[in-house]
Amino acid sequence: MSDPSRPKGPRIIAVANQKGGVGKTTTAINLAAALAEQGRRVLLVDIDPQGNASTGLGVEQADRGLTTYDMLIEDVPTTEVARATSVENLWLCPATTDLSSADIALVSNEKRSFLLHDALRQTDIDALRLDYILIDCPPSLSLLTVNAMVAAHSVLVPLQAEFFALEGLSQLLLSVRTVRQSANPDLRIEGVVLTMYDMRNNLSQQVEADARANLGDLVFHTVIPRNVRISEAPSYALPVLTYDSLSKGSAAYRALAREVLKRHA
Repeated sequence: MSDPSRPKGPRIIAVANQKGGVGKTTTAINLAAALAEQGRRVLLVDIDPQGNASTGLGVEQADRGLTTYDMLIEDVPTTEVARATSVENLWLCPATTDLSSADIALVSNEKRSFLLHDALRQTDIDALRLDYILIDCPPSLSLLTVNAMVAAHSVLVPLQAEFFALEGLSQLLLSVRTVRQSANPDLRIEGVVLTMYDMRNNLSQQVEADARANLGDLVFHTVIPRNVRISEAPSYALPVLTYDSLSKGSAAYRALAREVLKRHA
């Protein structure tokens, strides 16, 4: 039974696509930064063994200390893993390659699909007074991704504007349906955001038209353009909003954040 005296918890959004190279981590980092810029208190939880979200927010491998592996496998409280970033209002639970073995470690655990769900709902997390938790998932439909879907209220799907994009999306939507039927009946699709969009490219326009025809209002109005500043920012361990605040990429992620906030207004 929930405790009525506890504050309302944060909105938890899993950023997921089983296909790599679609701008998933880039979207997780920059949407988190854009929400934080809007004054929301945001925690980015990195559960991708590659740890790219952690690197992209300036936390080197050697400096990660406690990680999401410790949260999931060792039951370390989330507040002990979370650390402030250089972005005001944005915290990070970092990941390392240790997570690569998490699936094996979790197999024998009866609550293996609910570990992240439980970790993000411990009373200690109330101290952070969070508005949003974003989960950067691995580029696979692994047990870690299932944990994210069980923990989340919704799934945000970055969709690269390329030929086979919608085929991969159907597999992800089936996984969401399976989790909804088995473990998290309230799970919803937050939305689909088109990434790496090139307005000069007929294929990008065709993919957008197909996505909107098939998915309707699930597709965000905002599209994330191919933008050199977005590509450069991770090498400086910064969100694009910090690296080049006036870039088209920054403007796009701010617009996406406004859309997300509007959906929850």
